[in-house]
Amino acid sequence: MASMQTLTLPTRRDEAWRYSDHAALTRVWPTLAAPERIVVAAGEEAVRIVDALPESGILQIEAELGEGARLALFGLVAGHDYGRLEVAVRLASGAHLELGAAILGGGAQTLEVVTRIDHAEPDATSNQVVRSVLGGRATGSFLGKVHVARDAQRTDAEQSVKAMLLDRGATANAVPQLEIYADDVKCAHGATVGELEAMGLFYMAARGIPPAVAKRLMLQAFIADAFVEAGDAGEALEARATEYLGSLL
Repeated sequence: MASMQTLTLPTRRDEAWRYSDHAALTRVWPTLAAPERIVVAAGEEAVRIVDALPESGILQIEAELGEGARLALFGLVAGHDYGRLEVAVRLASGAHLELGAAILGGGAQTLEVVTRIDHAEPDATSNQVVRSVLGGRATGSFLGKVHVARDAQRTDAEQSVKAMLLDRGATANAVPQLEIYADDVKCAHGATVGELEAMGLFYMAARGIPPAVAKRLMLQAFIADAFVEAGDAGEALEARATEYLGSLL
């Protein structure tokens, strides 16, 4: 798998960087660390939890999954003026990727999750769940490409992307992409952008729950979708996400 870092600074002409904060990117690019490499051998399982981005705000992960291997990767993108979690994964026959990520932004933050999942061989599966909560003038973006090679028959790949806007100045971008060259596949993606449901808030208010508490509870449940498959680690990520939510409400 080719390295995601390039010798030249990306521009908005690069699809994967079109929504990035390029002023911030210019500052951190010279000191950007090499991508983190994860190799999961055939039949093995691995878990990677990203509970905080590095000082640069950019974390790049490249993963290679052997035959029948499984990788569970969960991340929280928050706490930086510009933050980016970038993941590229190659799946061999029968491998599985479970990816869950939450984007929490306020003020003028620009935060993004960018993925490329390469189904290179038959019978591999992948599931991506991304949830965003954005307030102020924050921008949250998901750009996710699923590539299914010609020989990767019986691929099963799903993407679920949802964003919740707390203020009218906030922006959510969702660009799920499917690039399919096999003919016996099951691939699906869905993307929605919305606001907190008024009826849900009314229902909780009618039962004596203060508006601020009701909002927080609804947003916690919304974010929790990204970490359902993370087990005990998911509880820790949810707790950390709740801290960030407090600063947005």
